[in-house]
Amino acid sequence: MNSHYTYYIILAASLAGPLALSFDKKVAFYKRWKYLVIPMFIPAALYVAWDSFFTKEGVWWFNEKYITGHHLFGLPIEEILFFFVVPYCCVFVYECIRCYFPNLKKKVWGDRVLQLIAVLSIIAGAVFYDKYYTSWTFFFLGIFIGMVYVWKSWFKGFDAVSFVVSYIIILVPFLIVNGFLTAIPVVLYNDAENLGIRMYTIPFEDTFYGMLLIMMNVALYERVLKREQFKMVNSRNKL
Repeated sequence: MNSHYTYYIILAASLAGPLALSFDKKVAFYKRWKYLVIPMFIPAALYVAWDSFFTKEGVWWFNEKYITGHHLFGLPIEEILFFFVVPYCCVFVYECIRCYFPNLKKKVWGDRVLQLIAVLSIIAGAVFYDKYYTSWTFFFLGIFIGMVYVWKSWFKGFDAVSFVVSYIIILVPFLIVNGFLTAIPVVLYNDAENLGIRMYTIPFEDTFYGMLLIMMNVALYERVLKREQFKMVNSRNKL
């Protein structure tokens, strides 16, 4: 096998299961693909800009042995695809949780968990302000969670409990994928810009970097979904 396709193979393996199961009759996630397109592009654009800047600054870099060498915005094409493949898989898991456990939503403890994470994230970002990866990850996560609650009416489709439970489940495959990327290694990190704490070979910050990415996708997906449902209800009422 040509090692230059390693990153592509990891992405394809990650996508295969959720994509196939998207046609499950109960979840029928394929019917909601149209609501996911725009929500996926907005976080992806932000993450590409973030990733590109960090790559330029040497916060992390990519092992040329395991990528094809095709770049866009200063990043390997595979890395850009990561910001679409992983969110797709994670939103699929979120939809499964919503579908199979409809009574799970609207529990107060979910809001409390996210609000606590937001406060601790802002504090961590301030304490470790001199470390790019640590400070940016925690600041951005804390700020976005705050936005969800400050503009609760705009994000009214977002359910904290469903997200928290989904993310706990998502952490298993997310850490496996990141484990491959960091152990091979496809991605290498400058430990001067992070806490230096590893879960196997995965930087501690990756867990929260991923949480922010998935939360943005889920919150925006729910926003689009609720807006479309509102339009459909209005249309029926006019008939």
